[in-house]
Amino acid sequence: MENIYYLLFIGLLFWYFVYLRKVSEYARSHVDKYCKDENLQFIAIARLSSRFRFSKRLGPHWLSHFDFEFSGDGESTYHGTMILRGYKLDNLDTPPYRVN
Repeated sequence: MENIYYLLFIGLLFWYFVYLRKVSEYARSHVDKYCKDENLQFIAIARLSSRFRFSKRLGPHWLSHFDFEFSGDGESTYHGTMILRGYKLDNLDTPPYRVN
């Protein structure tokens, strides 16, 4: 009987890993779209944290924080932050940056 618990635990770990990879791909696509719309050069993205949350309005969901780097003039680097709720973009913040 305990073997089924091991299989369930391994299955949940596998699902969590695949889910985090999919969230990271969605985050990358959101940042790519933002950089193309604002004529910025995208450099890198990194996931800072992912947490399971519950709210009355949205119900249970995963909240993921990302940090990304971009450049407005091709020489300097700036850091922005992004928050995803599930796969949807919740917030994207960028500091003031120079453009050509």
